[in-house]
Amino acid sequence: MMGRGTRRGGAGWAAVAAAVATVVGASVLGPLAGTSAGGATASRPGGRTPVTASPTAPAHPGPPTPIPGQTSVPDPGLPAPVVNMDIAHASDKGPHAVDITIDDGPDPVWTPRVLKVLKDNGVKAVFCMIGSKAAEHPDVVRQVVAAGHRLCDHSVHHDTTMDHKSRSFQYAEVTQAARMIEQASGGVKPQYYRAPGGAFTPYSRQIAASAGMRPLGWNVDSDDYKRPGTQTIVNTVERELPGGPTILFHDGGGDRSETVAALAALLPRLKARGYTFGFPVR
Repeated sequence: MMGRGTRRGGAGWAAVAAAVATVVGASVLGPLAGTSAGGATASRPGGRTPVTASPTAPAHPGPPTPIPGQTSVPDPGLPAPVVNMDIAHASDKGPHAVDITIDDGPDPVWTPRVLKVLKDNGVKAVFCMIGSKAAEHPDVVRQVVAAGHRLCDHSVHHDTTMDHKSRSFQYAEVTQAARMIEQASGGVKPQYYRAPGGAFTPYSRQIAASAGMRPLGWNVDSDDYKRPGTQTIVNTVERELPGGPTILFHDGGGDRSETVAALAALLPRLKARGYTFGFPVR
């Protein structure tokens, strides 16, 4: 799926590429895949939809609203981004490469099994972790780090309606998840941010970039979360991989035995076809 990077509540992600005005200044943003708050339009498969910021949005959100059961964090005023705030889809290994990304963990059962398949095939991946799960399973987070994989912030609670929530909610979800993942990992910061359900907004992208995290989309949704069967997952990836290198799988959210089996089948086949494995561009 070319230029994809959006899904809603588990549905397939669709790409959006447009120049959009940020909600915090007049700079122009690059390709955005996702639905966003304040006037943004959800993209659909097969098309590209411009996403624009709300003309009535305030310059700053003010003090963030606490997430229940957690401590709120003051908004630092969002300094200029230190990394690109465009949503990444490309691989740092070039056009004939594959980026494996794994969402919705860590999971004490399925993450170690995914790690074993990756190790058996000499492949590194990006693990997009839900902050609350990282806090529950720090030992699994550290296994991911020890194996040489990269971390990605996937919000605190995986609220797929985040693009319709207040800025203070978005700010807390992104920044608190980053801290939870860093603490669970033993001090390793996430390098990417992937919005839950693809619910990016210009504001959440700037939050992520200001914290040193590149917003991360994808090109191929394996649809493994639907558990359609191992061969169907393999067929989906092979059919859609010409559209771009970044593939979405899951290690959280339920039984991921099909995902593990699909990775075990796909990785050696992709290697045999001359693909290299890299990370999404930063």
